[in-house]
Amino acid sequence: VQLQACGGGLVQTGGSLRLSCVVSGRLFGYYALGWFRQAPGNEREFVAAINWSASATNYADSVKGRFTISRDNAKNTVYLQMNSLKPEDTAVYYCAYAASFVRVGTRPHYWGQGTQVTVSS
Repeated sequence: VQLQACGGGLVQTGGSLRLSCVVSGRLFGYYALGWFRQAPGNEREFVAAINWSASATNYADSVKGRFTISRDNAKNTVYLQMNSLKPEDTAVYYCAYAASFVRVGTRPHYWGQGTQVTVSS
């Protein structure tokens, strides 16, 4: 399984970015997808997760109300719409893949390569 993320960049405080991640390879039948991030000097942390049917989503408290995760199964793609960005959102963002919704938020089976998001103050 391969995950290819894109959409990162430099944005001012209050701005928006949309990350995308395309999944390919031998996929589980009903896989879940998620996003994590890692800032310099910090551990990788959970950001958001979505199940196969998009009937369930989960967010870290720090991004609730500002970030929205979605997916397009026809395109094997997961998105992260990030609004009202803050300097503390600066990090490398990684997409994640797992066989279940619970696992994708804790111990994903596969990771993408990461995309840098920088929010200037």
